[in-house]
Amino acid sequence: MDNSTFPTDEIQSDKAGSVKALSIPATPRMSNSSSKAASRWIALLVFLTIVAASPYFVGHFVYQVRFNELKADVDVASEALSGLRPRLTDFELASRMVAKRVEPSVVSIFRPGFQGREGQGSGVIVDQAGYIVTNYHVVNGAHSIQVHLTDGRRVPATIVGADDITDLAVLKIDAHNLIAAEWGDSDELEVGDLVWALGSPFGLDRSFTFGIVSSKSRRSGSLRGGNLYQEYLQTDAAVNPGNSGGPLINIEGKVVGINAAIFGPTYQGISFAIPSSVAQSQYEVLKTKGWIERAWLGIRPVAVPQNIQEQLGLAIGEGVYVGHVEPKAPAERAGIHAGDVILEWNDLAATDPTLLSRAIAATKIGSTAKVRLVRTETGPDATKPKRSELEVSVEVERHPANNPTSSGDG
Repeated sequence: MDNSTFPTDEIQSDKAGSVKALSIPATPRMSNSSSKAASRWIALLVFLTIVAASPYFVGHFVYQVRFNELKADVDVASEALSGLRPRLTDFELASRMVAKRVEPSVVSIFRPGFQGREGQGSGVIVDQAGYIVTNYHVVNGAHSIQVHLTDGRRVPATIVGADDITDLAVLKIDAHNLIAAEWGDSDELEVGDLVWALGSPFGLDRSFTFGIVSSKSRRSGSLRGGNLYQEYLQTDAAVNPGNSGGPLINIEGKVVGINAAIFGPTYQGISFAIPSSVAQSQYEVLKTKGWIERAWLGIRPVAVPQNIQEQLGLAIGEGVYVGHVEPKAPAERAGIHAGDVILEWNDLAATDPTLLSRAIAATKIGSTAKVRLVRTETGPDATKPKRSELEVSVEVERHPANNPTSSGDG
């Protein structure tokens, strides 16, 4: 039989040798329409698989790109730091040396019987004889004072002098082998200069913080509750309750300020220190005399209001406005009126209420000072105030209570 015409049956022999045909169904052929439908389903399945997997692949790609960027940054930074390390090490060493230079001179001040913030403060030894500078508010009202030295000694201290106007006080201890800090010049500081603060915040002895000079000459006009005789250095060195009275140090390890205040109840990035240009001079007087004698004029000096400045044709920063005159004070007897603008005090140009107040306070008591001022007076035509300049002589007196802040005047 020709194989080409053999039917699609499988031939199988039984035991008897007979041959029989086993019928096998033929495989049905898929129609064209069914084939197209299957292809579409397969394509849809592939598409859905790609869509479902795409976030993973995209995320993996983005992650890999970001990882490569970060790794490159790390490699660049590592190489750069290797080159910068000598300079960074020098700065780190300088900071350590500043701490070592001043730490033995910094003391903690405690007031037995007082609790919390009022019971602690800081100070700095400025004389091997045992003289310590701190803040007035640290020791004000204290019945006894105890000083803790860096070497572990605890010794009693007495108040030699105090001045609430500048918030400074001088203590004396009887102890040997003391190491004194050295005064620096705060006038040489510039904004951005490096400074360190030492003290005992919250009773944590000999804490050391670091920052920069944020501003200079912060005076009464820019501080809430400031007095007319004080000015501050503003820094961002961390200072907290207990730091008061501790030193502010420059990069030479010298005292350029006495830490005195913060903005708010706790540190918020702004701290204030009494500049050494003020603290050192006041220390010398308090050490020998015990108190600060100030002359008194009997006025309340303030910045010139803008409308008065324009009315009198004054330049910005020219003159100090007389906001108030005390009855029977030297200023009243000399003919100075509230509303006048002082231009000069003894040939010193008046440009700032604080500086004028300090100039008045430093004038020799009993001397006669010359005051040049300008005022507006109403002429015949009331719509055109008359500007007049005059010079008056004032006999300077000591304040009746020797406490100018009792009236807030200069």
